[in-house]
Amino acid sequence: MTDGTPTHDESDETDDEHDGPVDRDQLAHATRLLLDAIGEDPSRDGLVETWERRVPAAYEELTRGYREDERPTMRTFDADTDDLVVKTGIPVYSLCEHHLLPFHGVAHVAYRPDGEVVGLSKLARYVKWASRKLTVQERLTRDIAEGLDEAVAADAVAVELSTTHLCEAMRGVEAHTTTTSRATVGDLSADERDRFRDAIAAEH
Repeated sequence: MTDGTPTHDESDETDDEHDGPVDRDQLAHATRLLLDAIGEDPSRDGLVETWERRVPAAYEELTRGYREDERPTMRTFDADTDDLVVKTGIPVYSLCEHHLLPFHGVAHVAYRPDGEVVGLSKLARYVKWASRKLTVQERLTRDIAEGLDEAVAADAVAVELSTTHLCEAMRGVEAHTTTTSRATVGDLSADERDRFRDAIAAEH
């Protein structure tokens, strides 16, 4: 068994090893314990930097959604119309809180502006930030819809997520399926719902 003591000089750390809001020492120790528990040797050449540097850096990146100071600034602009705004095919990468395995896919977002619109790139940045935490797909879908509704001050927001869960694909039944979830804040008209569905269908 190992005691979690570092085994090499850390002076070769790269730029991504800055002091961050996560406890990297604790993450390193936990990762070393995990490697030890599954029968690996954390001190072997291929794994030393895994637990000392790479996994802590990865989890700092993958959990940015917990940190409010990293929430994208949703700068708005005056809108000339209240026509529906649709952004489809936004990449989503998140972590299942049940197995700590990723789920990934795409998000589709639509909102009806209330006098102001936000830059389209900000929608993608918000989805990325919101998804970087331990969660379940249904909650994430709702979080994105409610968060965008608040950030954009829209009349209505609709969000659809379609993802593949590695906790299902890599274990248990090992099924490679797609899970779709939807959330709406406010009321979209029938025509707006049709336009949103048509935009999503055009992605396929």
